[in-house]
Amino acid sequence: MSILFLLNEAPYGSEKAYNALRLALQIKKDSPDTTVRIFLMADAVFCALPSQHTPDGYYNVERFIKGLVGRGCEVKLCGSCMDARGMVDSRLVEGAKRSNLAELSAWVLDSEKCMVF
Repeated sequence: MSILFLLNEAPYGSEKAYNALRLALQIKKDSPDTTVRIFLMADAVFCALPSQHTPDGYYNVERFIKGLVGRGCEVKLCGSCMDARGMVDSRLVEGAKRSNLAELSAWVLDSEKCMVF
């Protein structure tokens, strides 16, 4: 099974990114052989910024990204979305990588399921 999670929302302000990432992590825990890929677009690219400091008791999206990468999930970011927000490749959570629409297209075509948040 191959599942693509496509995120568009900022990491904080709504819980869409949080819910997408926790579902992706749960799927990977329940079914380690499932290929789970994460593609971050628009304000969701901020999910892959390192050194996020959230209040005690509040979720931390960076930890979810690290947990997914640690379980072998690919995490890619839209390069033009990064550019529009002044983000540079060197300021990403370890394992997250800059990408493009051609790679996203290939992932969509290769995936059995695509979840959009």
